[in-house]
Amino acid sequence: MTDIAAAAAVPQISPAADARLMLAAAARWRWWEFAVWIAALAAIVVFPRNLLLLNEIAILALFALSLDLILGFAGIVSLGHAAFFGVGAYAAGLLGKFGYGDPFLGLAAAAAVAAVLGFATSFLLLRGSDLTRLMVTLGIALMLLELANREAWLTGGADGLQGVTIGPVLGLFDFDLSGRTAYLYSLGVLFVLFLLARRIIHSPFGLSLRAVKQNPLRARAIGISVAVRLVAIYTLSAAFAGVAGALSAQTTQYVSLEVFDFIRSADVMLVLVLGGVGYLYGGIFGALIFKLMQDYLSAITPQYWQFWIGLVLVILVLAGRERIGAQLTRLFAPLLRWRRA
Repeated sequence: MTDIAAAAAVPQISPAADARLMLAAAARWRWWEFAVWIAALAAIVVFPRNLLLLNEIAILALFALSLDLILGFAGIVSLGHAAFFGVGAYAAGLLGKFGYGDPFLGLAAAAAVAAVLGFATSFLLLRGSDLTRLMVTLGIALMLLELANREAWLTGGADGLQGVTIGPVLGLFDFDLSGRTAYLYSLGVLFVLFLLARRIIHSPFGLSLRAVKQNPLRARAIGISVAVRLVAIYTLSAAFAGVAGALSAQTTQYVSLEVFDFIRSADVMLVLVLGGVGYLYGGIFGALIFKLMQDYLSAITPQYWQFWIGLVLVILVLAGRERIGAQLTRLFAPLLRWRRA
């Protein structure tokens, strides 16, 4: 009786409180996360001659982050994510061309236009299989590509949108040829939106997204509004991609039809395959690996660099990410033991 009474006296944790504790533990920053962002900031000093490349990596990382929000956490596959990147790029570029070159105004406009497009097209994805979603998203990007090509009076057509003028960041820092301001600006925007994405993923909304991805029927049965969550995350993902497009337009002060190209959507998918799907740093690490490989291999074999990236992807898929990670852990185990000693 004493044991039973003692057990009854122990306060029981409700499932809701247990879920909050789990989310709080998952949202806690790890030491290596601080190291990632410190290294990204220190790169401006360590690699002063590669700032333009670093800027491209930051923009691609944000673009990959936007795709990971729907692919990794909601299970929505897309082969036309460049549609949102493109409308964001043209929104910021047109503002700059017509005299409204404030960088943050361009970011806000790009996010708004891309979010509206994402919201309007999200309802097309609520029905059908993954193959249907692939075709729908690809079709939207191709239609926007043809529309931008036809309306050359506004977009510049095949010649691209020229005459884009972007003002100083915060009215103080001009975009220079070395890429210093561009990299710091893109890195800052990436960090802010990463914090927002991290907060969303480690929230009850993010937890419900995982439930929807794993089993939509069971999620609907326990009262989760599947359609509302898919529309919401798709709209947010579109806004993130639009901001990435705006960063590209502002830092290069030029927009071409290639922003809608299928290759851009395929590249960002490859980035997530390289870095890993379903955790926010996958897009960042994947963008770093992809851009460095592209830069190095294109310098060695300008015509065949894509072959080597394809070979790496084949090896990664056949060998398995977990198996490669286990082998690397085994390889560096003596070094780790030596450091602990």
